[in-house]
Amino acid sequence: MLEFLICSMLTIFPDFLFRRYVQGKRIGREINLYSMWFELRYGITACVILTVSLITMIFYFHPSTTNVTAVFRTVTILPESNGRVAEVFVGTNEKVAAGAPLFRLDNNEQQAALETARRRVAEIDAETTVAQSELASADGLIAQAEGAYLQALNELETQVELNARNPNIVARREIERLQVAADGRKGALAAAVSNKQTLETKIASLLPAQKASAEAALAQAQVELDKTTVRAGVAGTVQQFTLRPGDIVNPMIRSAGILVPEDRRIGLIAGFGQIEAQVMKAGMIAEATCVGKPFTIIPMVVTEVQDVIAAGQYRPTDQLLDVQQLGRPGTLTTYLEPLYRGQLAGIPPGSSCIANAYTSNHDELHAPGISTTRWLYLHVVDAVGLVHAAILRLQALLLPVQTLVLTGH
Repeated sequence: MLEFLICSMLTIFPDFLFRRYVQGKRIGREINLYSMWFELRYGITACVILTVSLITMIFYFHPSTTNVTAVFRTVTILPESNGRVAEVFVGTNEKVAAGAPLFRLDNNEQQAALETARRRVAEIDAETTVAQSELASADGLIAQAEGAYLQALNELETQVELNARNPNIVARREIERLQVAADGRKGALAAAVSNKQTLETKIASLLPAQKASAEAALAQAQVELDKTTVRAGVAGTVQQFTLRPGDIVNPMIRSAGILVPEDRRIGLIAGFGQIEAQVMKAGMIAEATCVGKPFTIIPMVVTEVQDVIAAGQYRPTDQLLDVQQLGRPGTLTTYLEPLYRGQLAGIPPGSSCIANAYTSNHDELHAPGISTTRWLYLHVVDAVGLVHAAILRLQALLLPVQTLVLTGH
């Protein structure tokens, strides 16, 4: 209607002035309800053409949409594994701090695993103590083996020397027996030294490695035990939290509830028509008015335009996709942020809004070498944005009346 009134001032009104003051035709006589079309046919036709052209230009270069929502972020409350709820620490609509416990699953199995890992560490500590005692006794065994070997070696050297002086004094068999005894005592000494080295290696390398593995298993068991207590990842308000002790929670089937973070605001998400895909660009200035905050125009800026339309997505299944299932046209998802900080304050998250985006040709208008026709056309495109801005303000004024009176909500 506003576009028609503006266009009529440029078409129908000049045509009427010409008929009235040039041709002398008067309203109610020559110009009446029955002769209006014939008398003002040029102005009415031009008005219709200009109105349609103006509306097309406005809605194309300065798109508008009612598919706007003040979105916010939520966090699903889920454990990392299945389990039965043993204890609940919070209630619905309760504010929690980051890291606060929400509920605890039954953890008997995890506690048993933790105790087993803890006892394994104690067992390795005990083995280390025993190995150190064995190492101390190994020195005594080495000294004993050295003494026995030296004694056998001395006896062998004595008998060999006697045999060298007089072969008839010492029997050959006795020398061989002493030689075998000395070799045996030498082997016992080598075994004692090797046993000490084995104990030293065990104390220095094997037992520390086993203890490190046991401590890692202990830490893992502690982590598994800690997982049974579900905590809030961020500060916020717990919503739809109806868990009670005895309930089964499955992260694949049933969630425990929803946590709405305190810093939950993302902005506005708008769905513009597909025909405006060539016009919508990041950085465009926009305006919005929301049901949750009437009589208010919020200056916005387009921060991102999704380069795909959600209606065309598909996932591989065991059935062929019929294009008829995608018959409903989707919208061009656009993200809007307030131009100034804090301007979304007071708007309840999830509110429905109306948004306009405005095309700006400032850079092209100041580009060197632009033609006069192009310059005039771009000025007209930028100027008609005022009409859409006025329409948005009329919608902001009529929105409470339409919501409370006309729809009866």
